[in-house]
Amino acid sequence: MNLTLKNLIEAEKKAQQLFNEIENRNILIAGNSENKINELIFELAFEMFGIKKYWHKRIVRCGKNTLYPYNEDPENLILKNDDILFLDFGPVFEEWEADFGRTYVIGNDSSKKKLREDIESAWLEGKDYFNSKSKITGAQLYAYCNELAKKYGWEFGGEIAGHIVGQYPHEKLEKEDKTNYIHPDNHTNMFDLNKKGEKKHWILEIHFVDKEKEIGGFFEQLLA
Repeated sequence: MNLTLKNLIEAEKKAQQLFNEIENRNILIAGNSENKINELIFELAFEMFGIKKYWHKRIVRCGKNTLYPYNEDPENLILKNDDILFLDFGPVFEEWEADFGRTYVIGNDSSKKKLREDIESAWLEGKDYFNSKSKITGAQLYAYCNELAKKYGWEFGGEIAGHIVGQYPHEKLEKEDKTNYIHPDNHTNMFDLNKKGEKKHWILEIHFVDKEKEIGGFFEQLLA
C-alpha cells in the first residue's frame, strides 16, 4: 500500500468515527433544521479532531431535498418524524481529504429503510465491479451504477457517481474536464495516472431516488 492510499484510509477512518459519534449525540432528531444539524456536526468535528477545514460544501439534506444532487442548493428543511436524511461531508485531516456520505432513517418507514440498505449493497457491488477490472472508464462505471439503481427498483439521482480524492488540495475538479469524475462523458481509463504521474484514488458515490415518494438515499466512501 502506497503512502497516499494509507493516508487517505486513515482520513476515512476518522470520518467514520465522526459519523459514528453523530449517531450518539442528539443531532439527527426531529425538529432540527438541516442548517442546525450542519452546525452541530461542524462543532462535533472540531471537538473530536480540532478541524474546521472541508474541501467541499457540507451537505445535510432531509425529506424531499434528498432528491437533489450535489450542485443544488435547496431550501433549508426541518427534519420530521418518520423522515429520511443524508449527510455528505469532506473533512480534511492533516491535509488529507476524506469524503463520506451516509443515509439515516428517522422512524420505521419500510421503503426508506429499504432505500438505506439498498444503497450500501449497491455501493459494495460497484466496488466489486471496479475491482474486477484492469481497465474501465468513468462512463462505464457510471452506467453500471445506473443499472444497479434499476436492479434495486430505484432511479440513479446523481450527475456523477464519484470523483478523485487526495492530499489537500487535490488535482482541481474542473467541471468542464470530466476525466476526474465517474461521469458519462469520461471515456478515459480510471486506472490512468494523473497529471503528476501518480495513481488516482477514487471516491464512489451512490445516490438512488424515488421521485414519486420524494425520497433519496446517498452512500459514499473511498473506492479502495
